[in-house]
Amino acid sequence: MKRRYIGIEMGDHAYTHCKVRLDKVIDGSDQGGISKSLNLQGGSGYRFYELAPTLINKDAFDEPIINKEYSAEMLASAVALHEGFEHKPSSETFWKQSVGNENSYLFVTTRHVDLAYLSGIKESMEDNEYLIIVCKSFAQEANGKFPNIKIKKIPQMLLDRCEFGKDNYNLNIINPPSYEDDEE
Repeated sequence: MKRRYIGIEMGDHAYTHCKVRLDKVIDGSDQGGISKSLNLQGGSGYRFYELAPTLINKDAFDEPIINKEYSAEMLASAVALHEGFEHKPSSETFWKQSVGNENSYLFVTTRHVDLAYLSGIKESMEDNEYLIIVCKSFAQEANGKFPNIKIKKIPQMLLDRCEFGKDNYNLNIINPPSYEDDEE
């Protein structure tokens, strides 16, 4: 039918009904609804995406923590997205997990970063490389030690990007697109 659309479903019926129906339309086994009236014989395709679980939960003391469902890889990928990096782990250098523009990198770890660990990373860096380390905790003396390495703490760095207590999330769109009405 040459249509493009986005369907959003929530709940198990996304798998038990919606996806099943789409699969039948594509493989040609659906003989009801619009398929029957247009004599569709299958074909075409779709992409099925799932939202990730919430990244930040609250612990028993109402403090923000990283969701236990997140693996190290999922966490690194999510933080890279929030920080504007492309998650593309290097096979040669462990701290080059995500790439920014030019020579900037992002490294996400759940370990404590102390001065010795940070100095080890610094020794393997080129002079023109810049690194952001996002970690669970870090030693105060490590923070600001090297001008080309910045340290951020999770989940605080993610929470700093969120807006809480707002009723209005209107975007400041300076030049909104305008469309002419179709006369057909």
